[in-house]
Amino acid sequence: MKNRLRVLRAEREWSQAELAGRLDVSRQAINAIETGKHDPSLPLAFRISRLFDMPIEDIFEFSED
Repeated sequence: MKNRLRVLRAEREWSQAELAGRLDVSRQAINAIETGKHDPSLPLAFRISRLFDMPIEDIFEFSED
């Protein structure tokens, strides 16, 4: 799944650790999501969506490859 998390985080000048703290996850989890190694759980995707005040579809792009 592609995502815009790194771009959105950078626009706010947040480190991975700061974003992780805001979402109550580890910095490693943020890194794994940003690099596409891990897809967020649905509850985490909703928390990310609320934090950035954007629809989930504007942050995450589903692909079947």
